[in-house]
Amino acid sequence: MLDHLIRYATVVDGTGAGAYPADVGLRNGRIAVIGPPGTVTEEAGTEEDATGLVLAPGFVDPHTHYDAQLFWDPYATPSLNHGVTTVAGGNCGFTLAPLHPARPADADYTRRMMARVEGMSLVALEEGAPWNWHTFGEYLEALDGRIAVNAGFMVGHCALRRHVMGEDAIGGRPTAEQLTAMVDLLHDALRAGAWGLSTTQSSTHSDGDGQPVASRHARPDELLALSRAVGEHEGTQLEAIVAGCLDRFSDEEIDLFVAMTAAAGRPLNWNVLTIDAAVPDRVPRQLLASERARAAGGRIIALTMPIMTPMNMSLGTFCALNLIPGWGEVLALPVPERIARLRDPAVRAELLRRADSKEAGVFRRLADFARYVIGDTYSTENEGLTGRVVGEIAAERGQDPFHCLVEICAHDGLRTVLWPMPRDNDPASWELRRTTWEHEDVLLGGSDAGAHLDRMCGAPYTTRFLGDCLRGRKLVPLETAVRMLTDDPARLFGLRERGRITEGYHADLVLFDPERIDAGPAQLVHDLPGDSPRLDAKAIGVVSVRVNGVETIRDDRVTGAVPGIVLRSGRDTKTVSTR
Repeated sequence: MLDHLIRYATVVDGTGAGAYPADVGLRNGRIAVIGPPGTVTEEAGTEEDATGLVLAPGFVDPHTHYDAQLFWDPYATPSLNHGVTTVAGGNCGFTLAPLHPARPADADYTRRMMARVEGMSLVALEEGAPWNWHTFGEYLEALDGRIAVNAGFMVGHCALRRHVMGEDAIGGRPTAEQLTAMVDLLHDALRAGAWGLSTTQSSTHSDGDGQPVASRHARPDELLALSRAVGEHEGTQLEAIVAGCLDRFSDEEIDLFVAMTAAAGRPLNWNVLTIDAAVPDRVPRQLLASERARAAGGRIIALTMPIMTPMNMSLGTFCALNLIPGWGEVLALPVPERIARLRDPAVRAELLRRADSKEAGVFRRLADFARYVIGDTYSTENEGLTGRVVGEIAAERGQDPFHCLVEICAHDGLRTVLWPMPRDNDPASWELRRTTWEHEDVLLGGSDAGAHLDRMCGAPYTTRFLGDCLRGRKLVPLETAVRMLTDDPARLFGLRERGRITEGYHADLVLFDPERIDAGPAQLVHDLPGDSPRLDAKAIGVVSVRVNGVETIRDDRVTGAVPGIVLRSGRDTKTVSTR
């Protein structure tokens, strides 16, 4: 007897092959039978008519930060609503484990670091997770049996360093004994099921004290020792971030990536490749790392997003504006003093000068304040401004755009939400994206879901991309788009029997209406522990999401079922060749 039967669906199986009509029967969490419409006659506990609907494999998000959120939100919303059935966490060098059992303060340090570097709510981190683990295996066990998505986790380099070196992890170099202990600790995590090692050397990553995070102090010999350890375990990966991920890699960064993947004999992925026709040399430069890796016996994969995912800014809370040289000092002042300083014409002129300097690098584009759109406002003085462009308001008021923006924010006590308009939304950039997606070492993903919660909402990239493919720019056929969201990331991570609609595979499935599939606009909601805010977006046209055969979403609402599993390396993943 089947558990569930989906009749008359249009199956897009994840391989890129053409869509076909079929009945699909599920049993014991697997796809038991696929047959022509009307030919599956075995009795089923439940069934549904999927006429006019597309049945696809569940989407795989290769870059999330759901490590903490899954404790208070086992449904990984909004990703699950948008058809994501498997998430990869523990990215960018940041994980909640291991924690040293003799240093309870390390948990507080980790929470403050995650709040600063990944934009998570500190209150939610403190109140929403149990923090009852020390080893990485104990962390995974704390999630076992209580999540609605499938989730795999890298182990973060910062946590390894902190565990072994304590406070010396910031600024220090490990002794030979400490490096051995760090490698042993990594082996323990990998044996427990960690997917591999994640690390960062990005200049934008600072801890709760404003200091460079621990892994930024690692030298190549440390990174290579850890990479070699990863290569001793089945089904493992590397994930790494360096400063050049934001724009262009340096030769030294490419050399480091190549050495790491070659030492491990495992793929290395990085986040995120930005594509802009106005910067035509960026993509070739970034993909040079992949070319050199293949020559050295490794493999480097660039993650890139198939949609525009704007990140909002604020003069009131920490954001990317703080990273512009010279801006952090002003934006860290108490709010009343900050407002006074920002209202000083000389201060504004100096901030704009610093933002336009070569040292500002990729952040220079953030200072084009005429192109900002006003988001949420909080004062009577700002009524009616939401949705308006700062340049237009400034022209009406006879002010320069930065002065105008400062006055608007000052009326709100600097709480105003600001949305920069993207510059890479032109036809040439979209055509460059289409051709770049065809590269063998480029993968769709990079949502950062679970992080930067009140700044951006990347989780809906799956449904928004499919809607664009079906009714918008139509850059790739539906079958190709589904493959890029399912089988391609499943193959990168070596997921066993996931990513395709094939008899015997796990029944991770998305049923959607091709005429409606899309994502609603991002909206600020207060549903985190401590009433903390985050951006959310509704899924449109998603009829049903199933994880391991059990329905978890019906018409954009969670069912309450938690059939997801913690995916462990080796058991649930196989080694992916770099050749």
